[in-house]
Amino acid sequence: MSRIGKQPISIPTGVTVDMAGSTVTVKGSKGESSYTAPECIAVAVEDNSVVVSRTDASRHSAAMFGTVRSIINNMVLGVSNGYKKQLLIEGVGYKAQLQGTNIILSLGYSHDINYSIPEGIKVDVQGGTTVTVEGIDKQLVGQVAARIRDYSPVEPYKGKGVRYSGEQVRRKEGKAVA
Repeated sequence: MSRIGKQPISIPTGVTVDMAGSTVTVKGSKGESSYTAPECIAVAVEDNSVVVSRTDASRHSAAMFGTVRSIINNMVLGVSNGYKKQLLIEGVGYKAQLQGTNIILSLGYSHDINYSIPEGIKVDVQGGTTVTVEGIDKQLVGQVAARIRDYSPVEPYKGKGVRYSGEQVRRKEGKAVA
């Protein structure tokens, strides 16, 4: 039995959780999110909390028990607080600019990279070198930040590239001159 799955999810003030069959809809100040739980998992709203339980003893239900609880918990936190990732761009001529629903990245290639921002995600660029990705879906915020970072991960010799704020990159020593 999953220790995470057994824990009830407390619903903060200003957040409502509605059930329609196996679909969970969470509404809050930041927006609305919904998720359809698998048939082997039962979700119930009791008092001021959400309780997740297994309907059978299969291996699939055991695997999904803690996962469904974590997804619903992330939805509750997302619609109340939101999620945020910050990226730092370092390097001569490396910059980002926002153009409508696209972000244009100049990362040392012969061409600029045009990344289309998905719906539900807000991207802000400060000073051309700091990119902030915000949204209510934890998975989507992380995916957008990872895609932007993957265009030019930090290289270990000069430290050029895109990194997460707070990410430590081990620097290597260059070639020694004899």
